[in-house]
Amino acid sequence: MNSENTFIIDGTPIPFEPTQTVLQAALKAGVFIPHLCFYPGLRPNGSCKLCTVIINGRHTSACTVLARPGIEVENNTPELNDKRRLMLQMLFVEGNHFCPGCEKSGNCQLQALAYELEMMTPHFNHFFPNRKTDASHPEVFLDMNRCIACGLCVQASCEVDKKNIFAISGRGMASHIVVNTPSGKLGDSDFALSDKAASVCPVGAILPKRRGFVVPIGQRLYDNLPISSQTEFLTTRKA
Repeated sequence: MNSENTFIIDGTPIPFEPTQTVLQAALKAGVFIPHLCFYPGLRPNGSCKLCTVIINGRHTSACTVLARPGIEVENNTPELNDKRRLMLQMLFVEGNHFCPGCEKSGNCQLQALAYELEMMTPHFNHFFPNRKTDASHPEVFLDMNRCIACGLCVQASCEVDKKNIFAISGRGMASHIVVNTPSGKLGDSDFALSDKAASVCPVGAILPKRRGFVVPIGQRLYDNLPISSQTEFLTTRKA
């Protein structure tokens, strides 16, 4: 292995290409780094912070840092996993995530990460925010209760679909996705089920209608294999 094109994660040499980030190279090599806001082909935005690693002693987002020869990365450590678990707990209580009744259960990246990081309780009190749902579109249901403001739908709509359907409004706890139409309704936009923005959501905020349980629970993506075993899938999704 050419040391000029490798770095180290938790003692394991990882090959990389010059344009790859630490997260991209790790996933390609079969090493899982928890993440929510990264999607192959879209510009990394570092919003979720779940992919935070320690590189040469400094905490940083693995999705935004380019791989460099010889760097040493700490990823799967008790300290980092404790912080990731804490961030997941905050995401769960800030929204209305009722996994047993959600159509995305088994295919939800947030849920899969909670299992992966052994998040047994929400730890904090639930906020139970009053969030809107939007069934105005003939093909897609929009449920803001499940939105985690990762920004992937915003990026996909802008960078891939060239439509700018979505935007993020507000700051902090008030941050939320809005639809760029005068009415604020998805049905009044030119959004289509074939748009990339319709398929990048890691949770159940953007759902195709009339397809919720076509694949039974128990036979879905993360039901039989943990997300950490699915690095190939996570790197082959195309934007």
